[in-house]
Amino acid sequence: MVFFIGVALICSRVVEGKTFSKQKVSEVERKKNHLRRHALKSIKSADGDIIDCIDIYKQLAFDHPALRNHTIQMTPSYDPTEAKTRTKWDEKHSSMTVTSQLWQKSGSCPKGTIPVRRIQKNELLKAYLVEHYGRKKPSFSHQVAQSSDSQNSNFQQMNHSKAILITEGYSYTGAKGDIKVWNPNVEADDEYSTSQICLSNGPYYNFESVESGWAVNPSVYGDRQTRLFVYWTADASKTTGCFDLTCPGFVQTSDIIALGAAIYPISLPGGLPYQITIYIFKDPSTGNWWVQYGEKINIGYWPPDLFKSLSFHAETVDWGGEVYSSKLRHTPHTATAMGNGNFPLPYLCNSGCITRMRIHDNSPTLKFPDWVETYTDEYNCYDVSYVGDYIEDPEFFYGGPGKNYICP
Repeated sequence: MVFFIGVALICSRVVEGKTFSKQKVSEVERKKNHLRRHALKSIKSADGDIIDCIDIYKQLAFDHPALRNHTIQMTPSYDPTEAKTRTKWDEKHSSMTVTSQLWQKSGSCPKGTIPVRRIQKNELLKAYLVEHYGRKKPSFSHQVAQSSDSQNSNFQQMNHSKAILITEGYSYTGAKGDIKVWNPNVEADDEYSTSQICLSNGPYYNFESVESGWAVNPSVYGDRQTRLFVYWTADASKTTGCFDLTCPGFVQTSDIIALGAAIYPISLPGGLPYQITIYIFKDPSTGNWWVQYGEKINIGYWPPDLFKSLSFHAETVDWGGEVYSSKLRHTPHTATAMGNGNFPLPYLCNSGCITRMRIHDNSPTLKFPDWVETYTDEYNCYDVSYVGDYIEDPEFFYGGPGKNYICP
């Protein structure tokens, strides 16, 4: 017995009171050092984050086999603001609320570098496999979704619950929206809640997508702060893709925005509303999928080399919320909330809320889609409300508390 205990101690290590295999701890150390190997400056944020300023030409993206000889596109080949059809409603609401990132109060990264949120050891150790850190967990259901159109069953994934507004039927090369920022309750460390814009292509079991918005995701960020994110996958998250810069793929160009950094301030019940404006668009010259933040900062892009179908265009655009939990569609249901935990009420924007929704298809300008449909797979837990009539610009409301008396 003593012998076996001794072997176990040799083959394992205790980190922060928890026991991990020596191999996993070594893998974590190796990945952690690899991610920050080109840091030229580090900034300590008031919220506990450390932002490393990484040489733009030595960022992790170029570890991807398809990007070894990639040439960085520093700015889009055209100004996306020229494609916007602005109305008086746009002028009033685009500057209504402004968000920033907390780390920016502590310093800035020099030109020629990009700000990268440092991944901590404890965050990597929580991952089941180190190489899967930062990737969504895929799992699919062949059930028919609770929707008026059975084709939307493609959106239903086991352990993932969505409440979204969808448009499809065209070739999409851009989508944008103003997303109200909240801090929903996330019950367990392996669960998350996001609000986002998503462009996708391909079958539900092997889809390609690019996404951006805000997330509360303890398994990736180690806490329950609301953070800006981007995400991509080329195979429904089975073996490719990740949040932010946790794997090779997304090429960052901005020295101002740090992906995965906390958003500040956020909306509070009865307080001022705060929102982020996200615009994902395809560069017509290079095919790069750019992410623009706040209508003026181009954060970076996903090169078309990462994809097959999505290298041409997207077939579907959706706006809304997503919750991940292994307790979805089970009793007891997770208490992880979507939006801010309130069920949506039309016009009040007192839940998850997205406004100024636009797409870019074959038309020369951004416009509201010709056709949209709501979708939710657990309406007793997370619901939707779309208002398109008798208002100046359509609005989409979504969210819910998860576990409640009608979602036990």
